Amino acid sequence: MPTKSNNTGGRGGKRPGAGRKKKAVTEKAANGNPGGRPLQVLDIPDMEGVEMPKPHDFLSADQRDGNPLQAKEIYEETWNWLKEVGCAHLVSSHMIERYAMCSARWIQCEEITNKLGFLSKHPTTQKPIPSPFVNIGINYMNQANRLWNEIFQIVKENCSTDFSGPNPQDDLMERLLRSRE
Repeated sequence: MPTKSNNTGGRGGKRPGAGRKKKAVTEKAANGNPGGRPLQVLDIPDMEGVEMPKPHDFLSADQRDGNPLQAKEIYEETWNWLKEVGCAHLVSSHMIERYAMCSARWIQCEEITNKLGFLSKHPTTQKPIPSPFVNIGINYMNQANRLWNEIFQIVKENCSTDFSGPNPQDDLMERLLRSRE
């Protein structure tokens, strides 16, 4: 029986996000553009950008406990940061919404875990089991990190200015700590 000679193992091709990441435009320019391809440099210091797309209402919908979801604030912070570095027009508003929603849900799961603890009762045996909110929170945190990495990769590939200052991803833990007050 013949074997497959490709590296995909017959499972549908290359995995998304696999492989070497693209270098930043500033890094390519600093190294003398070793590939020789024309560099697309976005240097937009004093240009007026596009207006922020209105976030959907579900990003600030009231939750079951009566508190509003914090996704709208995260969306606005992220979009404003992208505008500041000149890349707001390159990132889809839907991607920013997904990032904001996952981040807000992660914060929500952390708040619930802080209120209820790390253990729960099994519904039938009443014995202690790990709280399901811990795993749910981990899943949301992983999704938010993947989406942030996609957003940041777009910025890294297209920004010719320094973008190493504070960014919305750095503010998530601060937001979580502020929500405890």
